[in-house]
Amino acid sequence: MILWSLELGIWSFAAAPPLTAPPQLPQARVVVVQDAQAMEAFTPRPDVVRAMMERGILAHTGKPTVAEAWRSVVKTNDVVGLKVFSGAGHTSGTRPSVVAAVVEGLLAAGLPPKHIVIWDKQLVDLRIAGYFELAARYGVRISSAASAGWDDKTYYENSLLGNLIWGDAEFGRKGDGIGRKSHFSKLVARDITRHISIAPLMNHNLAGVGGHFYSLALGSVDNTLRFESTARALAEAVPEIFALPALYDRLALCITDALICQYQGEQLTRLHYAAPLSQLRFSKDPVALDTLSLAELEAQRQKAGIPSAKFAAELYKNAALLELGLNDARQIRVEMK
Repeated sequence: MILWSLELGIWSFAAAPPLTAPPQLPQARVVVVQDAQAMEAFTPRPDVVRAMMERGILAHTGKPTVAEAWRSVVKTNDVVGLKVFSGAGHTSGTRPSVVAAVVEGLLAAGLPPKHIVIWDKQLVDLRIAGYFELAARYGVRISSAASAGWDDKTYYENSLLGNLIWGDAEFGRKGDGIGRKSHFSKLVARDITRHISIAPLMNHNLAGVGGHFYSLALGSVDNTLRFESTARALAEAVPEIFALPALYDRLALCITDALICQYQGEQLTRLHYAAPLSQLRFSKDPVALDTLSLAELEAQRQKAGIPSAKFAAELYKNAALLELGLNDARQIRVEMK
């Protein structure tokens, strides 16, 4: 059984009651790497983060070397997209030091630099968060879903009519059905062959956490404002977008950047509503990772005396119903490394 200690801020384990988690239930495996030296004044220490990344990928894959571990996740001829959540900046969003550690691992595994793409929805967010400098340092590519353009043949359709904005594929068009499609970026639909999602442990007012589901699904398509107006719309659309072949079939690995847990503030940096956890979490199951993040955020809010958050809990139930992963804590096996 997974137990959370508010005083220690760590996961621990106790013997589960006999009927809590029947052995026949499927299990989601999550590897958690923690190092108390990873952060200094809310700033990551790159050398410690790199060592944590190596420990995590070795434990996740069971391979003897870092190069072999990464080659078991992706192939050297893949075009690997590193999806980051950069809108919150380099402190509260996905931290560049975590992404740098992934890039170094992929390069050590033999991937050509131009086969590695750091991306998010908007280039301006990537630039402000420092990813242009990181990409230049390693010679890897940097791109955005919006700048790559939208694919007319790969899209998600929903009856909810969108209020199209400049930059959406159908902006300015007229006719029946206009505004009901969310087109995938050409970067996602045509270029990237394998996804590695790297999401921060940061609250989102509607989705609960700006985690793997919210980040990858809504970062990949246009005409998304219609889904962010209500929790119900978000809970329906996000799992359905995530389930499409361009995303789910190409998902290689999810890494939760839990160096810091920001439990209030959404995409604004609010370090007075943040706690350093000094953790990286690895899994192939994005539902399990986001479920653990939701529990972590709630635990930190309770510790700070802040009321519980109301969010689209149905999102993760719907994801589990679509067999995208497991959202039952009894079925999530956490391995601390």
